[in-house]
Formats: sequence, structure tokens, C-alpha cells
Amino acid sequence: MSILSLQEDRPTPKCVYNYRVYSCAAVAAFCAVMIGYDSAFIGGSIALDSFKTEFNWAQYSAEESDLISENIVSSYQAGAFFGAFFAYAAGHYLGRKKGLQVFSAIFILGAGLMLGANGQRGLGILYAGRALAGVGVGGASNLTPIYISELAPPAIRGRLVGLYEMGWQIGGVVGFWINYGVSTTMAPSREQWLIPFAIQLIPAGLMFIGLFFIRESPRWLMSRGQRTKALKNLCWIRKLDTNDVYMLEEVSAIDAALEHQSSTVGLGFWQPFKALANDRKVSYRFFLGCSLFFWQNTSGINAINYYSPTVFKSIGITGTNTSLFTTGIFGIVKALVTIVWLFFLIDNLGRRNLLMFGAFGGALCLYYVGAYIKIADPSHHPTANITSGGISAMAFFYLWTIFYTPSWNGTPWVYNSEMFPQNVRTLGQAFAAASNWLFNFLVARFTAQMFTAMGYGVYFFFASLMLCSIVFVFFLLPETKGVPLESMDRLFSKDLKPRHAHKIVMIELREDEEQFRHNVEGSGIGLEKEEMGEKAAHLEETV
Repeated sequence: MSILSLQEDRPTPKCVYNYRVYSCAAVAAFCAVMIGYDSAFIGGSIALDSFKTEFNWAQYSAEESDLISENIVSSYQAGAFFGAFFAYAAGHYLGRKKGLQVFSAIFILGAGLMLGANGQRGLGILYAGRALAGVGVGGASNLTPIYISELAPPAIRGRLVGLYEMGWQIGGVVGFWINYGVSTTMAPSREQWLIPFAIQLIPAGLMFIGLFFIRESPRWLMSRGQRTKALKNLCWIRKLDTNDVYMLEEVSAIDAALEHQSSTVGLGFWQPFKALANDRKVSYRFFLGCSLFFWQNTSGINAINYYSPTVFKSIGITGTNTSLFTTGIFGIVKALVTIVWLFFLIDNLGRRNLLMFGAFGGALCLYYVGAYIKIADPSHHPTANITSGGISAMAFFYLWTIFYTPSWNGTPWVYNSEMFPQNVRTLGQAFAAASNWLFNFLVARFTAQMFTAMGYGVYFFFASLMLCSIVFVFFLLPETKGVPLESMDRLFSKDLKPRHAHKIVMIELREDEEQFRHNVEGSGIGLEKEEMGEKAAHLEETV
């Protein structure tokens, strides 16, 4: 099997891998462009002299300045934390598509509020706008991976959900270079720092408009009793008719999963909470989902994203423009490596291997950077030009980027989008996304103070946690590549060790598929099933 080959759970018609499923995924993934752009531009924008002059930064002490910077950055994460939970209700009642439209509109409103900030009004309207925009991206960060995973054929699910990560990196590259552009080509003015804030509206507007042209998730429609519309959407997405054996298998699996969930836990709004409390396999997956984002955020990525000028200054890079240029290169490296991850790694090497290899290599790189800062102490022994030791530290920093990006940057989002059963998927993703934004908030809130208090120790701290994550993945995380959503429960059986579960389940799936096709041949089975009733969706709330 070559690195470009796909691991299919069953024979799959080539037309299933079509432009429609990629287009739907790409439109939904625009929310990640919004997130990536913010993580890239905000630290550089509030470091501009024009921003500091606008809001009279000179009146603050160093400690007050750190605190205000952290508040501006972290108010966004605080809003996103709550937005992730609001998305559970939106995803359950409105669906994936309409829910995304609502949250993209909320983001647009928040971004518009930020543009009203100035020295006379103070920072209050900026805080409010960032918190509201955070609610928008928090909700979208919950629904987008779910929507894409529910559309995706198993063999390319990692790649399609990975478009979310690709969008994040595209937004990051634009954000980094917009900051560099306004810093080097514009005189200090209100427009200089306001333009980066205004550009947020572009990806949000494109996403809002694009959502009118994509289809709702067939799996969500099936769970709400809208079977006819679900089959129509699924046939359109797969480019197959209802009598194709691939469609028969997929719909039969969805039916079986929904019937099982309806007869056990139920499909109502409150039923996932009962499953979380009573079903060990479900609660274990909630634990895994939240833990993955803990390990992701304690790798140091968001400390670097939000406070890149501070990070590069600690290595010995001086000057705002030089720091922004170096940060822009960092963004390009991440984007290029993400392309490799998207098309060559995630659906071939799998989730477990990527996470473990990335953590090991990344930890070694951070240990080197921390050791250089400890020995050379560039903050107390500055030089006109970066030293050869500083250049080597920068090389290891970029090498850390190459290890981290195709492993911990996007893989936790892929994993969380696929491991939950249909009836708890939105709630599970809500908890996972909220945990991401909680840990993101904590990192954004305290990073500036950590660099002041710990210096080189910050790099040792993050490196040590990356090594700890390897143990977590090896013993607790089963591989999920190529496994259909409706078969994920098998991976988490208490009878299977996580590191061996994938191999066993894939063998079982191939045996089941052969038996299914044998039974279907000549049987005349089709997808015509008595309509469950469009109004039944309202009755399930009482289950």
C-alpha cells in the first residue's frame, strides 16, 4: 500500500470522492480561517505603536500592560468557550448548516463592534466585540468538524475534516503578513491598526454566503425523522442513486445505529447527558476528547501564536518589523506542512502515530531552544545581529513547527469529530471544543506573565508536557482511520486494548461487509422505507 492509497472499509465507487463533498467541507471550514486569522493578527496588532498611542499605553506600568494585552486576547477565548456549549442547542434543533449560519452572523456582529473602538470610547467596546466574535467562532468550531465528518466517506474523513485545519493555517498566514504589511508600509495612524481588525469580516462574510449553497447533514436529518430529505441529500453528496449497494450499506448502518440509540439512550435533547452519566464508553470518549485539547494547548502552540513577538524576542530577534517578518515565515511553514498532513499523512499514517511522533520530535526541539536561552541569555546580553547560536535556536523552532503542525495542530479536531455516537456527537464536540477554548484562554491569559517569570523555563515546561502526551496516546487512544462513524463503538469496547483495537475492528468490518453484500445480491432490497414522519422529530423530545 503506497502512502497515497486510501484505507477503505469496503469497496467504494470513485464517484463518492467528488467535488461536492469537498465543496461542502470547504465552505464549512471557512470558520477556521476566521479563527486562524485572529490567532495570528491580534498579538502583532496590539503591539503596534499606533495602537498603543490610540489607547494611551504609556500610562500603564509593565505589569498593567501585560494584563491588558492578555485581557484583549483572552476575551475572545472566553466567548468561544460559551459559544461551544451554545452550539449544542443550535446543532440539535437547527441543524449543522443553520447553526453555522447563526454563529457566522454573530461573529460578523462582534467584528463590527471592534471597529468602533477608539481612544475616546476606551477598550470596553473592543472587549465586547472580541467576546461576541468569540461566541461565534466557538459555536462554529463545534459544528464545523461534526458537519464535515457526517458528510465524509470514511477513507477521506481525516482529509476532509483536515480542511478545517487548512483553513486555520490560511487565516494564520494572512494574519501574520497583514500585520507585517501595515507595519512596514503605513505610517502610524488609527487606520494602521484598524485594517487588520476589519479584514476579519471577509472570511466571515464568505462563509455566511456560502452556507446558503451547501446541503444539510443527512445524518442529522435522519436523526430528526426527515428521511426523505436525508436520502436526497446523501444521494446528491455521493453522486449515487438509492439502489447502489454502497448507498444501501451506508443507510442501513445509519438506520441500525439510530434504532439502537433510540431504543437504549434515546434521541432527545437531554438524553446525551444521561448517556454521559451512565454509559462508560461515552464518558470515556468525553474524557479523551477534552484531554486531547489539554495536550494540544500545553504544547506551546497558542503561546507562540498569540505572543509571537515576545517569543522571538526571547530568542534574540529584535525590532517590531523583524519580529513580524519572522512570525510571517512561521505562518508559511505551518501552512506548507499542513498541506502535507492533509493529503499524505492523516488518512495514511493514522491519528495515533502522528500524535506520538510529533510530540517526541517537538519536545526535543523545545528543549534545545530553552537550553540556548538559558546559556546565551539574549535578553540580558543583546547583540546588534542575531548570533549563530540564535540562528540555530530559530532553526530548531521552525523544526518544532514541522513536528507539531502535522500532529497536534489538527489531529485532535479530526479525532473528536469522528469518535462520538450520533446521539451524543454534538454534545461531545461541545465539551471538546469548550475544553479547547478553556485551555486556549488559560494559555492566552497567562503566557505574557509566564515569560516574565519563567524565561527559558517556559520552553522546558511545554517540552516536558509534550513527552507526557506520548504516554497518554499510546495507552489510551485507539486508532480511528477508515472506521465508519456507525462502527466507532467497537473501538472503545472494554475487551479491546486501545493500541490493538483498530486492527481487530477493521477485520470484523470487512467480514461484515462481505456478508452484507452476499445477503443483498438478488434480494431486491432498496432504501424505500415507510417515512418516519416529518412531525416525529417533535415527538422524540419526550423520549
